[in-house]
Amino acid sequence: MCFNQNTYFLDRYSQRGVSAQKEDVHKAVAKLDKGLFPGAFCKIYPDYWGSDPAFCNLMHADGAGTKSILAYLYWKETGDMSVWEGIAIDSIVMNIDDMLCVGATGPFTYSSTIGRNKHLVPGEVISALINGTQSYFDRLAQYGIEVHLMGGETADVGDVVRTVIVDGTMACRMERSKLVTTDNMRPGDVVVSLASYGRATYENGYNSGMGSNGLTSARHEMLHNKYASLYPESVDPNLPPEVVYNGKYSLTDPTETGLDIGKMILSPTRTYAPVVLQLLQKHFDKIHGIIHCSGGGQSKCIHYLPSALRVVKNNLLPVPPLFTMIQQAAGTSWKEMYQVFNMGQRLEVFTDRETAESIIEISKSFNIDACISGFVEQADKKEVVIDGPNGTFSYF
Repeated sequence: MCFNQNTYFLDRYSQRGVSAQKEDVHKAVAKLDKGLFPGAFCKIYPDYWGSDPAFCNLMHADGAGTKSILAYLYWKETGDMSVWEGIAIDSIVMNIDDMLCVGATGPFTYSSTIGRNKHLVPGEVISALINGTQSYFDRLAQYGIEVHLMGGETADVGDVVRTVIVDGTMACRMERSKLVTTDNMRPGDVVVSLASYGRATYENGYNSGMGSNGLTSARHEMLHNKYASLYPESVDPNLPPEVVYNGKYSLTDPTETGLDIGKMILSPTRTYAPVVLQLLQKHFDKIHGIIHCSGGGQSKCIHYLPSALRVVKNNLLPVPPLFTMIQQAAGTSWKEMYQVFNMGQRLEVFTDRETAESIIEISKSFNIDACISGFVEQADKKEVVIDGPNGTFSYF
């Protein structure tokens, strides 16, 4: 019998109740209005609040996902409260970095939505989440990114949420003339990839590059089965036992990065807001598209190609240690890894080659590595090709 590694991984992913490509969601919203600019990364609305045709409104909702379960485990094991500020950051960045892709750089408003099991998640955790949110906004303000915390909802929903879930909603009003869409992507463009790992000038420590996607897979494939019995509340009781905590690692095992396993996977999602603010100020007219490589990983951009184009990525940044460890632990095919995880580069910019060099300089001024990772060419259909040391993979 022929063993198909891709099918094996996707089957395990599905058994854990996760959809890598959110097919059901895309189907559910297929007939809804796509907004003023269907080719944009975020949905853009008319200026409902100001009724000015020169302006538009944006609103976006996202969250930290199952990363909050990993924070719960680490906090229970070590007592380290700092992980909750990281979860607050994850929820913020998964919103703000999507909005960056259409040229929105603020001012933003933000409302948090936290659901918890009060018997397991006490008030001190809620306090750490809320105060961590404001602390992060204060940090962003130092780099010209203005975000106002408008409050939110904190609900005790133990019958619904087993531990805690942390989400948020972000909004802004901006000039239509400053919007970035993907309509101008064209053959001859190059792709600039910005690293998700390392330590940016505005970060407090080394970042593994994890982001907030693929955490269900990473948690179960890397962590030891002992956590299933120690913390049964961290697992859906309906999951088949064979897909629950299959790994060899404990949360406090050391790694080559200087972080232990838990802190490495919990690295707060990096925002690129300070970088994007500068590159838009200097090169707005030369930016043909910005893609946040979150759900969908390095194949994400295929959903935003304006026509039959092929994006060839043949010079991606090196894969950082975290993703190699996940791949080895899970036995996942490299093709699937590039489709689920950001693989060390979570933001990409489409532009001309000359502008690309300047974007790389701007990124590196914040101590974020960057490179020209690929190019765009004419094709018969929309396609993304990954060509590198781990193989050549096509996505349609």
